[in-house]
Amino acid sequence: MTNEEAILARLERLEDRIAPMAETARAVGELREELAPRVNEAVHALIRELADVEADFQLEDLLHLIKKALRNTKNISFTLDQLKNLIDFAVTVEPLLKSSVPQMIEYLDGLERSGVFRLVQAGMETVKAIGETFSEAELDQIRSGLVRLAGTLKPLFRPDTLDLIERAAELPGKMDLAAARAVGPWDLIKALGDDEIKQGAGVALELVRRLATLKPPQPA
Repeated sequence: MTNEEAILARLERLEDRIAPMAETARAVGELREELAPRVNEAVHALIRELADVEADFQLEDLLHLIKKALRNTKNISFTLDQLKNLIDFAVTVEPLLKSSVPQMIEYLDGLERSGVFRLVQAGMETVKAIGETFSEAELDQIRSGLVRLAGTLKPLFRPDTLDLIERAAELPGKMDLAAARAVGPWDLIKALGDDEIKQGAGVALELVRRLATLKPPQPA
C-alpha cells in the first residue's frame, strides 16, 4: 500500500468516527432551537409571577426561614414521623370505617324515623322556653325543687311500693261501678260479715292511721 492509499484509508476511518458525533451535535442543536422559545416563555412567566410578590418578598425573610428550618430540623423530622404514623393509622382504620360508617348512618336513620331527634329538638326548645320564661333565681328554685322531688319519689321505686301501686292500678278494671247500688245502715251491718269487706276495712283503717303522719308537728 502506498502512502496515498494509507492516508485515504485513515481519512475514511476518521470520517466514520466523526459522522456520529456530527449527527449528535446536529440533534442537540435542533433540540436547543426547539427548547429555546419554551424556556424563554417559562422565564417570562416566572418573572411575571414573581412580580406579584416582589413587594412582600425580602431576601432577609428567606434567609431567616432557612435558618429557622435548620434550627428546627429535629422538630421537622419528628413532625414527618408523626405524619407517617397518622397516614399508617388512616390506612389501618379505613377498612373499619368503610364497614362501621354505613352501620352508623343506618342507626341514625332509624333514630330519625322513630322520632328521637324530634323529641330531642322538642326537649331543647322546651328548655329554651323555660330559660326565657323564668329568672335565674326562679330557675335555681325549680332546680332545687326537682332535686327534692326526686328524693321524695325515690321510695316509690322500691319493689314493695311498685307492687302496691300495680295492684291499686288493677282495681278499676276489677270493679263494676255500674252495678253498685245504694245501701242503708242494715246493709252496712250485713256487709260486716263479708270477709273481703273485713279485709278492706282493715286496709282502710291502716291507711287512715298512717295519714296521721301527714299532720305537721305542733309547736311546743
